[in-house]
Amino acid sequence: MKVKVLDRDRLSRLIDLLLEKYRVFAPVKRGRLLRFQEISSGKEACLDFQNTKQPPKEVFFPQTEILFTYKKSEKGVEVGEPPSDGERVLFGIRPCDARGLVLFDKFFSSGEHKDPPYLDKREETAVVGLACNRPLSTCFCTSVGGSPFGKEGMDLLLVDLGDRYLVEILTERGERLVENARWLKDASDADLETAERLSRDAESAIKTKLLTEGLSEKLDGMFDDPLWDRIYQKCVGCGVCTYLCPTCWCFDILDEETPTGVKRVRVWDTCQFPLFTKQASGFNPRPSGKERMRQRLMHKFNYFPTDFGEFACVGCGRCVRECPVNLDIREVIKAIMSA
Repeated sequence: MKVKVLDRDRLSRLIDLLLEKYRVFAPVKRGRLLRFQEISSGKEACLDFQNTKQPPKEVFFPQTEILFTYKKSEKGVEVGEPPSDGERVLFGIRPCDARGLVLFDKFFSSGEHKDPPYLDKREETAVVGLACNRPLSTCFCTSVGGSPFGKEGMDLLLVDLGDRYLVEILTERGERLVENARWLKDASDADLETAERLSRDAESAIKTKLLTEGLSEKLDGMFDDPLWDRIYQKCVGCGVCTYLCPTCWCFDILDEETPTGVKRVRVWDTCQFPLFTKQASGFNPRPSGKERMRQRLMHKFNYFPTDFGEFACVGCGRCVRECPVNLDIREVIKAIMSA
């Protein structure tokens, strides 16, 4: 692994270099909020933040996405594919969100039927991470297998050293991203030691230490546990926890008629909505909030670990921070483990 150093005042220059070849998505400040958007200049990127309110999953899994179009003609049914997004760079993603993309990869590439719209975007996109020096009080990534300085799912990792960034080159694709950045310098032993100290400090700053060993196995026998009758009652079913989650990928598919044909559209959905599992007959196997909350927790901490070997949660804490009724998933995990 090669390690370089980038002077802080040359960060926008690096992004401008990438913009010569790639479409670049980076955190952009809009009023009081930060969200990942496509940028046209390195000066638009804002890396002075703890985390964005919404994860950058929409760069790969848009809230609304045309899968294909079709129309009848004299030749039969003509199907049109959406154009390629081209080569892209996702710049400044936090380790928890990058790990969320790895979990997305496992789901959308599993089984006989893959998901080309998602996988094509992943294949065309390089990922540049930004280590998390100052975790929020709601972060618990270390309890679910992550780290504020984790490198999973990235091609480059930037570490903020104050007046400069340490640049860890993690893949061949990452090496290509910076091959023309002649102003990058080799990292010194002092730079590496500073980064290691910052990593230890960041891990120590995460105060939530959840006991999660055996959680999946515990849930095996809890499908009908009275616990679900108690914990769901606070939930108002707004779905914000799923829309802001880096590892929630529920969607619905609609056909929309247009003057030139029909477009098949994928839109975000959530297992927390009553209509998500309602069948055409009118029967709903999850008729109340109890069943819907149980599904969300079982999926993240039982079904997904059974299928893929790890939790479908990266501990970013967004669902804790943004829940309008302060329903804390960390407290739910504690309640499950103590049941």
